[in-house]
Amino acid sequence: MPHNVARGGRAMRFRNLISDKSGNVMLITAAALPMLVGAAGMATDTVELSMLKRVLQQEADAAALAAAAAGSQSAGISDAATHEISAMHKLTVTSTTVENPPSAGTYAGDTAAIRVRLTSYQKLAFSSLFLTSGTTLTAEATTKMVSMGTFCVLAVGAGSTTGITMSGNATLSLGCGMATNSSASTAIDGSGSISVSLSSLTAVGGIPSSSSYSGVSLYPHSLKQTDPFASLSNPTFTGCSGNTVVNANSTRTLSPGCYGGLDLKGNVTLQPGTYYIDAGNFSVGAQAVISGTGVTIVLTSSTAATQPQSIGQITINAGAQLNLTAPGTGTYAGILFYQDRRAQDTGTNTINGNASSVLQGAMYIPSQSVTYNGTSGMTTDCLQMVVKRATFSGNSTISNVCPSGSGAHSFTGTTVKLVA
Repeated sequence: MPHNVARGGRAMRFRNLISDKSGNVMLITAAALPMLVGAAGMATDTVELSMLKRVLQQEADAAALAAAAAGSQSAGISDAATHEISAMHKLTVTSTTVENPPSAGTYAGDTAAIRVRLTSYQKLAFSSLFLTSGTTLTAEATTKMVSMGTFCVLAVGAGSTTGITMSGNATLSLGCGMATNSSASTAIDGSGSISVSLSSLTAVGGIPSSSSYSGVSLYPHSLKQTDPFASLSNPTFTGCSGNTVVNANSTRTLSPGCYGGLDLKGNVTLQPGTYYIDAGNFSVGAQAVISGTGVTIVLTSSTAATQPQSIGQITINAGAQLNLTAPGTGTYAGILFYQDRRAQDTGTNTINGNASSVLQGAMYIPSQSVTYNGTSGMTTDCLQMVVKRATFSGNSTISNVCPSGSGAHSFTGTTVKLVA
């Protein structure tokens, strides 16, 4: 073959190769593949990073809420936060900072606020193929104790038993809220044909919906509320007499002191002071007329430590007319009835109202139930109830307007709110 012919053939094949476009896509794909893989990897890391930040923020929020809840009960806030993080078991947290008050941020220096800051060291799926170091994530949350208004009824009993019951055709008109520490799914039961006018209902457990709660602020699954009289010491007394009975149609004036029981059916005046009842009951008959200013009735027992069942109950029968106010000063300031907290949860205290009755002061019965049957016309502007469980029937009106010098305690409800 002549030399020039061979050279022409090679030139033609080269020109054909140059003009052949059938492999362009593969070449371009091969050239772009590293960039495509890199972009996909970066997208994967971006999504993973966003998800990890969200999870860490959830842990910070939960830890801050747990710390605040513990703080409201005077427990350790740092331990509560750490325990909550461990319980969630989502991300490995490399450091936890719990501050009360916060040292930075909007709520810096606020003693009612708690700030939690978490850090977590994470290696991302794609970048960890090329980098030896990972990414440090941070999340912060701040909680604050906020007021839920005032209560005039607090059922302090915990556990799975309903704390507040409004039964039958009860009508409640309260210038305050009611709260219970019951953790029951129905911690407050308003299932009857009731009429309710009050500011709020608060429970550790659930509050089933009811058309009767229209206009009432509901706070289910809230913090446990503090017993405002928790610091009150167990009663001490000496020199008790026997059971004292005042029969119907009799008139008598009683002095402060210790009695084996008070069974009052007639016209009785209680002089100012404290009336201790040792292993007996405070019973008021249907036709009795009882009056007393600056008085406290204390139900206790000299054998309460070993025989708590000996502590008596309160029974006020319908038709009785009472005009009783608590003292404004002293150990039992603002307290009208006090049942020793060592009492067994086996009895029920029953208070039936009379249209002419006046009851001003607190009923502190932390270990037993109270059934309160109100009557229209009763004067209970400054009646407060701190009991284990409460049942209402009849017409109950509590204005929650306590006069100056009454010794009344303010029951302010609190809850925790994420604020940052």
